[in-house]
Amino acid sequence: VLKAEYFSPWRGEQQMYKLDIGWPKTPEHFTGQTFCVAVDSLHGLVYVGQRGDNVPKVLVFSEEGYFLYAWNDTVEMPHGIFVWNTATESSVWITDVGTGKYGHTVKQYSPLGKLLQVLGTPGNAGSSLIPLQFDQPAEIFVEETGEIYVVDGDGGMNNRLLKLSDDYKEIWLTGTNGSGIGQFKIPHSVTVDAFGRVWVADRGNKRIQVFDKVTGEWLGSWSGCFSEDGPYSVRFTADYKYLIVAQLNINRLAILAAPPVGSIGDCAMVHSVQLADETKPHLVDVDMRSGAVYVAEIGAQQVQKYVPL
Repeated sequence: VLKAEYFSPWRGEQQMYKLDIGWPKTPEHFTGQTFCVAVDSLHGLVYVGQRGDNVPKVLVFSEEGYFLYAWNDTVEMPHGIFVWNTATESSVWITDVGTGKYGHTVKQYSPLGKLLQVLGTPGNAGSSLIPLQFDQPAEIFVEETGEIYVVDGDGGMNNRLLKLSDDYKEIWLTGTNGSGIGQFKIPHSVTVDAFGRVWVADRGNKRIQVFDKVTGEWLGSWSGCFSEDGPYSVRFTADYKYLIVAQLNINRLAILAAPPVGSIGDCAMVHSVQLADETKPHLVDVDMRSGAVYVAEIGAQQVQKYVPL
């Protein structure tokens, strides 16, 4: 009964997003499995990471959907992608879960694909004992200050959340393999809200866990919305009022009410977008200027754009 009352305010809610059927203009550029997408809101660019033999690993589109260029060097199996903007420049961070000579790394590129920085030891799966030794790092989030959050564990030995300074030194590290408080089973996506909290999609445990960004202290977790399928992504809408979560196995985007400061509580699903069967939404990103949501779909081998109504 309580649950019904809790959800009732949203019952008559109209659709929040509609599919932009004209994006991209030339979908034939998707030639591999599209695992991840990142928006450069400042410059109006959309980066897509795809996998496959002899396919360009990174595609770049305009926000209007025009294909601009692609690059391929030193990316083996992109898993997560993030665009970091400063006042003067932008760069693209990619987590690489490959098992070949470039894998198990977190890499920074120029917008045109020049390799600028490698974290981890390329080709070597790490152990949880060494902070900068990754084992299938799933995703990265970089704050404007240059401080970095990495979820390390897309199925590897490590199941942890790591915060690094802008010069790549460990600030704090939390998590081991398990289902207890602060433990992870496949920490898959990470983001930071406007109130100093770090949100992690703890995929295998079918929950989202929340941490203090300064101390790494555990603040709470959400599991009530994920009985059918675990969360694959965590991204806030541009106004930080909602959290967009992809659920790959049930082909759904869940839109959850984000708590303001104070208690995390449990999750309330305000809305959902049901995608076609076998679409398999993997990771999402949000244009913090327009509010558009981009969804990287492994099953459909495409990225789709949803615009707020």
